[in-house]
Amino acid sequence: MAIRIISAVLILFSVYIGISHGSRVFGKPTESYLEMMTRLGITDTLRIGIGVWSIASGILILFPPTFFMGNLSRAFLLIAMMALALKAGNYKFALVEVPFLPLLLIYLGYS
Repeated sequence: MAIRIISAVLILFSVYIGISHGSRVFGKPTESYLEMMTRLGITDTLRIGIGVWSIASGILILFPPTFFMGNLSRAFLLIAMMALALKAGNYKFALVEVPFLPLLLIYLGYS
């Protein structure tokens, strides 16, 4: 029973993070945010694409038939962001993006 509660909380948290991070690209970006994206080599078009990808992955996690694909998609997105950060020499950002949550959710399953 405790695993089900932990799994449900983690699922809701992951969905919230995916949707909130994804929706952030549709607002007016701050100067520091744009500077960071430029250093990572992310254009405005790519930034919007990543935002849509993040929202879609978050929504897919909600449904049992697409749970695995949603988490896999989020893990790929986080690994891509880590790779871009490492390429740009931003090691702190790369460490923050470690895709532990989608992988943990895949391990726990949809309870």
